[in-house]
Amino acid sequence: MVRAGNTSRRVFVRREMPVPLPSADDQLLGPMSEAEVFLLARGIASAVAPEGGLTTLQAALLPAVSESMTGFRPDVTAVEPLSASGLAEGLRRRNIEFRTRIVQLMVLAELILVPLPEDVAARVERYAHELMVDEGMLRVARDYAKGSLGLALIDFDRNGYTASWQEHQHAALHTTGALAEAWQESVNDAALAQRWADLERCPDGAIGRAVFDFYRARGFSFPGTPGSAPPLLAQHDWVHVVADYGTKVESEIEVFGLIARAIPSPQGFSLLAMVIGLFETGYVHAAAGIFEYDRGHLSEAGMPERLANAMYRGAMCGKDLLAVDWFEYADWPLDAVRREFNIVDKSVEAIDAGSVGPWHPDGISPFQLEAGRRARESEN
Repeated sequence: MVRAGNTSRRVFVRREMPVPLPSADDQLLGPMSEAEVFLLARGIASAVAPEGGLTTLQAALLPAVSESMTGFRPDVTAVEPLSASGLAEGLRRRNIEFRTRIVQLMVLAELILVPLPEDVAARVERYAHELMVDEGMLRVARDYAKGSLGLALIDFDRNGYTASWQEHQHAALHTTGALAEAWQESVNDAALAQRWADLERCPDGAIGRAVFDFYRARGFSFPGTPGSAPPLLAQHDWVHVVADYGTKVESEIEVFGLIARAIPSPQGFSLLAMVIGLFETGYVHAAAGIFEYDRGHLSEAGMPERLANAMYRGAMCGKDLLAVDWFEYADWPLDAVRREFNIVDKSVEAIDAGSVGPWHPDGISPFQLEAGRRARESEN
């Protein structure tokens, strides 16, 4: 309301409305063109850049993901700015699934900022609004920007992959009883432990036998026994084997990058956000029952390429690998399981950047190797 003397006048400010979603007949479902990729590069860089421009890690990660997913590698440090409405208009014919993945890439690029500026968090939310995307991890980013790490954990629970855990079936985990929480440990379940121990009987070359050897080599305790990982987290150990990733922290980032992108539900992205908080920024101090933070691993040379390729492999898979009953496939040859879940080979770029498998000398930490040796010695 603006007043001039005794006269009052209402001033109406035109608000930009989000670009609506396309109809089923009008939506564009094909691969991105080079022009569209560079449009995205402009919009994403404009959304996530802090004052002073993109950080070194942002400038490495965004092109790596673009090249892995589309085959085009834009120079995000030299693109012209693009407003939220401009990006949304350029994506007018793209559906909500496509737009959501773009917003998640923005969120990923802001979650690696330490500290995360409040203006960046607010700007990414504006871009998401224009795209009509409601991404739960936007709230987590807002909490980080305000320094509210405790509230961020609550928002993880409310908006993440495990938000509806009680509605999930726990049959794939084969626990004797239902678990009250997603990452709950199960350390006194003899039937569950025996099921895992029986993997030793699987044929040579089968995924079950490979997972058994994977555990024994590292001295890992089987689920159902003291010192074991939560049954849900143990699901990701099968992915280590089937996707050919080691067990150092860098490989954990790859595994969860693949798993998160493979989950059809947008909530799967929270698993990657969690791991970035653990192993890059330290925003997450502990998670998934046994993980504790260890900063700076995504910033290591070659890691943007490795994560980007893992995300591509997850997109090609397109299945929730944490919900799979892996014991149904225990006797299957490893290559057959990879074909069943469309786990494509690693890229040459990822391998050259240092991506290794669980049986490579660099695919196991010294602590894990020593634990495996101690376990074998105790058993003669």
